[in-house]
Amino acid sequence: MTKDILAVEPEIRLGIFLGVFAVMAVWEALMPRRGRTVSRWIRWPSNLGIVAVNTLLLRVLFPTAAVGLALLGEERGWGLLNNLVLPTWLSLALAVLLLDFVIYLQHVMFHAAPALWRLHRMHHTDLDFDVTTGARFHPIEILLSMGLKLAAVAALGAPALAVLIFEVLLNATAMFNHANLRIPEAVDTVLRWVLVTPDMHRVHHSVVPRETNSNFGFNLPWWDRLLGTYRAQPAAGHRAMTIGIEQFRAPRDLWLDRMLVQPFLGEAGRYPINRRDSAD
Repeated sequence: MTKDILAVEPEIRLGIFLGVFAVMAVWEALMPRRGRTVSRWIRWPSNLGIVAVNTLLLRVLFPTAAVGLALLGEERGWGLLNNLVLPTWLSLALAVLLLDFVIYLQHVMFHAAPALWRLHRMHHTDLDFDVTTGARFHPIEILLSMGLKLAAVAALGAPALAVLIFEVLLNATAMFNHANLRIPEAVDTVLRWVLVTPDMHRVHHSVVPRETNSNFGFNLPWWDRLLGTYRAQPAAGHRAMTIGIEQFRAPRDLWLDRMLVQPFLGEAGRYPINRRDSAD
């Protein structure tokens, strides 16, 4: 079983990524929520290029990554869940739930510390909001995120299957909730009680700091509601709102080379949560 999970993990993740990406790309082309402000021919090569860079980096530095660590933890009895006698289904559910909470907290942290925001803001400097935005993260942020995820997996004693389920869910829902999809308002109102929807997460990509610093969830919407970071709608409305941040608004800033150096350019700005003017 151990070797089976490790052997099929890359194929499972790649297959689901390609399948979800294709569905979201077609769906948003047929039923877009907003008109595009920048051509996909400018944005997509760099957004998908950063995916390739990050995938290669993780495979080189973390060949077995979180699933491999979870398997090792199961063998050696590391972590909380490996030392509790629970039904398998409950261990899986708790692990997925707690890992999702960790990702929520990590996301808040990357908005709170100016140094971390410099890394994370590359995700926010996309001038449009679509399926490719969901995978647009700086390589240094990806490495830090992996380190935090590995620590969480070890501390929780998350089952390997739960880690694989979580990784697949996180990847798929990130593409879904960043997609430029038009979902009927009545459906969205119900759906966002159990899943972060595109309309819910789009608020987080507003140029307005108080909206940027809300709706941090990627998968489950409950943490935002429970911890007071939920914002239902952007003040300007979804069609009129401005996507991005105040810096890096030139089309040239969307190129891969500029994306990679963004953390080292300019000021942190007024977006970090601990800045007084971030509430403006």
